[in-house]
Amino acid sequence: MKQVQVWDLPTRLFHWLLVAAIAGAYVTGENGGDGLIWHGRLGLFITGLIVFRLIWGFTGSTYARFSTFVRGPQAIKTYLAGQWHGLGHNPLGALSVLALLGLVTLQLTTGLFATNDDTGYAGPFYASISTTLGNLTTKLHHKAFDVLGILIGLHVAAIVYYGHVKKEKLLKTMITGTKEVSEGESARGGGLIAFVIALTIAFSVVYAASGEWQEKAAAGAQTAPL
Repeated sequence: MKQVQVWDLPTRLFHWLLVAAIAGAYVTGENGGDGLIWHGRLGLFITGLIVFRLIWGFTGSTYARFSTFVRGPQAIKTYLAGQWHGLGHNPLGALSVLALLGLVTLQLTTGLFATNDDTGYAGPFYASISTTLGNLTTKLHHKAFDVLGILIGLHVAAIVYYGHVKKEKLLKTMITGTKEVSEGESARGGGLIAFVIALTIAFSVVYAASGEWQEKAAAGAQTAPL
């Protein structure tokens, strides 16, 4: 048996920051009031996290890359038959990751256009769509989180199952980044340059999603000489 590096530090930070941010977004969204301001801020933070993870899925280390863990139906059949062996996400786990990323992305997108007439809070781009479409987007924003809650519950249940039944400490590996195996190689790639590129793109998207550039453009138009 030997210790190998499975999850790089950026992947682990993404995972735990996403857990904390989603929990915070849920609490602030449910409590309403002034908390909705933080709900919006957390939504932008989660946007940055998701964009970073998507870029890191192409530029990160071995087991963080989509090309490593996103597999076809045959790999899923092999896994269900108990014949799959590998590091990182297993074929079913890969589907869970894709579903969570997709649903969180939907949640974020609808949040940008959502509005709440009761509190006066609205997403940064709510004014760019009609009232009817805004109401539909808001409802979808709430419903999507209900589905997200179910997926998160299944995700946690799978971790508990693997830990107690299959004796695979998935949680520990996501904390330390390492795993004890009889065969397999440590993750490679995902260096500093790749990290800076992913982080820069993430910050750029967060700025675009915040709508601040719209406010600055509008202010510039008002102060511009005729």
